[in-house]
Amino acid sequence: MAVLITEKTRILVQGITGKEGSFHAAQMLEYNTKAPVVAGVTPGKGGSKSEHGLPVFNTVKEAAEQTGANASVIFVPPMFAADAIMEAAGAGIELIVAITEGIPVKDMQSIIHFVRKSGSVLVGPNCPGLISPGIGKMGIMPGFITSPGNIGVISRSGTLTYEAVGQLSAVGLGQSTAIGIGGDPIIGLPHLEAIKLLAEDPATDGIVMIGEIGGTAEETAAAWIKEHVKKPVVGFIAGVTAPPGKRMGHAGAIISGGSGTAQSKIEAMKAAGIHVAASPAEIGITMKRALG
Repeated sequence: MAVLITEKTRILVQGITGKEGSFHAAQMLEYNTKAPVVAGVTPGKGGSKSEHGLPVFNTVKEAAEQTGANASVIFVPPMFAADAIMEAAGAGIELIVAITEGIPVKDMQSIIHFVRKSGSVLVGPNCPGLISPGIGKMGIMPGFITSPGNIGVISRSGTLTYEAVGQLSAVGLGQSTAIGIGGDPIIGLPHLEAIKLLAEDPATDGIVMIGEIGGTAEETAAAWIKEHVKKPVVGFIAGVTAPPGKRMGHAGAIISGGSGTAQSKIEAMKAAGIHVAASPAEIGITMKRALG
């Protein structure tokens, strides 16, 4: 079983005729076995075929009506990404995964309000997407390091998502769904909401939560985990040596006003009973021990 991307998911690619959209659409077509990629959207190129042989539509509404698509992965430049996300939400797309990096914070404030009102789920932006091994992926995650199983993964960092998945697979622990939620200051699906999805999934036996400096999302999630989650949770926080006031990689990874430090997040995790890994290389073995 999986969350978000399941056997009922039918995917369209916004920006399928661009370089990134075309490349990753091919990767998804090759990997996805039960969640098919059914169409692409590029305004002005409706009625044509992508290089993969998929129908291309001018609008998301047309694509959804004619193919039954209920999910969209967005490979659209930052200046057009806000419109692309809101177009998908306005067309009734249930799951939207925005890979695009560099969307202005002001645009994201409008997007979040619109998407929540529409009832759609937005993952990202500035994220690697998500993958349910044995079912399919939406985004840029490498499928070959995954294996089907019962451990859910949530991460702000794309690279650390891959590392966690690889570590789990190496110790014989497959994954139910791995979600790269994105590292921007404003994102669609925060740690807490992703944790709730995996906590309620009967086929997910354990959860890996990876965070980084900046904000308080990890502390909020840890407090909820302490009260509501009985499954073992393994945590890791990146940025232990980051100096205050300096952005580290992601736009949201910055310590400000004494808050958002790695140490405060680690302490909150430990207080919640989360098994904290000392390094990314220990995530898999830490989860194996936590499962008993």
